Amino acid sequence: MASVTLAILALLTATPAARPTAEEVLRAQCRTWASDPKNPWALAHGITLEGRSFKARDGRPAADVIVSGFLRREVAGPNADLRFEAFSSDGTPVEPHPNLQVKTLLLAGYPLSHSFQAGWGRVTLGALVEDLKRDFRRDSALSPHGAWTLDALSHVLPPGSTFTNGAGEPIRFDAVMDEALALLEREQSELMNGMKAGLPQVPKRKQGIYAHPCGGLHLFQAVATHARHPAVRKAWGSRLDAQVEVLFYRLVSESRQYDAALSSAPPQYRLPVLIQMVKFYGHFLEALGRYREETRWKPSPAQLQAVEQARALLDGAVRRLDMSGAFRDMESLKTTQSQSYLDLIGDSCHAAHGLGYWRNHLGG
Repeated sequence: MASVTLAILALLTATPAARPTAEEVLRAQCRTWASDPKNPWALAHGITLEGRSFKARDGRPAADVIVSGFLRREVAGPNADLRFEAFSSDGTPVEPHPNLQVKTLLLAGYPLSHSFQAGWGRVTLGALVEDLKRDFRRDSALSPHGAWTLDALSHVLPPGSTFTNGAGEPIRFDAVMDEALALLEREQSELMNGMKAGLPQVPKRKQGIYAHPCGGLHLFQAVATHARHPAVRKAWGSRLDAQVEVLFYRLVSESRQYDAALSSAPPQYRLPVLIQMVKFYGHFLEALGRYREETRWKPSPAQLQAVEQARALLDGAVRRLDMSGAFRDMESLKTTQSQSYLDLIGDSCHAAHGLGYWRNHLGG
């Protein structure tokens, strides 16, 4: 542990000529603090950044640690109820958003046939997906915490897929994702109206999309990944394009509010604002990076300029966090500000992932 902490300190104290990039700082932060074998939620974020190669601090593959240590089985048999608890008994997050772990393993590229060692024997990723289908409930999937479920299923179910859940209800997945797009449109409607009216910003009041974790950007990712299928893009027409435009409007609207909050906040409240900046700019870059990679979307010159602006804004937030000492004070934050500690882990992983998508597309 001391060696990896020293590695971060070396990055943060480098001379100006050798100053690390924001992505390098965030990657070091993620690799160090997401590798805790006692924190499966953190391990999942490390996998988000580095895929199947990410390892826990004890050298084991992170995915193996997650499944072997934290997957639970209610009853034995081919239709056993498999689940991850939302939190462990000591409050450590395991899967606070349903199916976050399955979604993470799927996006990391594990095939459905891949077998993990669980506490009672071997279990395949395919078995976890089948369990997800049995537990599927439309109301839950279309709730603020449902994006991870939708994202997981979008990666394994092609257009036209149907399945039957454990309650015997037939599920047409195209209809579910049509509803998910409609949900995204409703939740971002106030922002859409502000954009059409030319308002400089729409205040964040935990309304609409702001009632979703991470500002609803995981919902966008889930909807957008389903649109990688040409048939879906054709059926949806310009509706998803309009939601992409709302994301770019959000960049302008939210950056104004973060700047205002940062300039007026007392010193003790600056850290949450800076973390929120890293959260939004990082998820923004990640969401659009995935969208480009999965659908071959081609951003316009103006959109590319906005992406470059988001990178610069993220860089500024990382520099301020560096100056605040937050990256060096993680052990202290773990006991005194546990939510900030967790946010600095998860958001660093997402932000580094987001920057990685654009590294070779904007000359950086």
